[in-house]
Amino acid sequence: MRRVVLDTETTGLNAGLGDRIIELGCIEVLNRRITGNHFHRYVNPERESEVGALKVHGITSEFLQDKPKFREVAAEFLDYIQGAELIIHNAAFDVEFLNLELARLELPPIGGHCAGIVDTLRLARDLHPGKKNSLDALCERYQVEHAHRTLHGALLDAALLAEVYLALTRGQDSLAIELDRPRQALGTATLQGERPQLIVIQPSAEELAEHVQLLAAIEAENKTRCVWRRFELAVEAR
Repeated sequence: MRRVVLDTETTGLNAGLGDRIIELGCIEVLNRRITGNHFHRYVNPERESEVGALKVHGITSEFLQDKPKFREVAAEFLDYIQGAELIIHNAAFDVEFLNLELARLELPPIGGHCAGIVDTLRLARDLHPGKKNSLDALCERYQVEHAHRTLHGALLDAALLAEVYLALTRGQDSLAIELDRPRQALGTATLQGERPQLIVIQPSAEELAEHVQLLAAIEAENKTRCVWRRFELAVEAR
């Protein structure tokens, strides 16, 4: 499965009221490895950014004035994501903006161009209920370096999210890898049903004495025989 980690920056928070995309950032992940094949475009939204949004991303209208319109990069963008599974943090936000941009060009919604959409915010909430699950919080939790993230940027945030996604889903594909592995590639011991010899380390006399003293102390404090002693007596009675 080819995966594309995607992020956008916009002129504001409300696509339904005319806010537009100003930056697209995509990072390719193949076989759980970041390939270095990325897609990044600034987009002229043909409108001003709201003050609050400008404080978040710092991308001015003057900077975007000579950048291509979305319609000029749409075909290249759709070709890049074609057939991939999209990884997006708070996917509903980006998907709404993308779908409205595509609708203006009379193109199918984003879901018609990709294999599926995974929302890492939902994944994180399932794994860490009741905790902060912003991108910054997840970078902290999974020790992804993000000190350079003083302003939001689509490509920067997509790169951070790619690292977070791999950490969030670590081990998820191990069963599939085992199932897909050719039988000849399995070790001889597995094929023949052999098992490595179990190493048993016996306690010393001193350790046994300390164990007996600990059990006696537990029983004295609780005024009843401890579970361990009950088990030992049951074994001895067999």
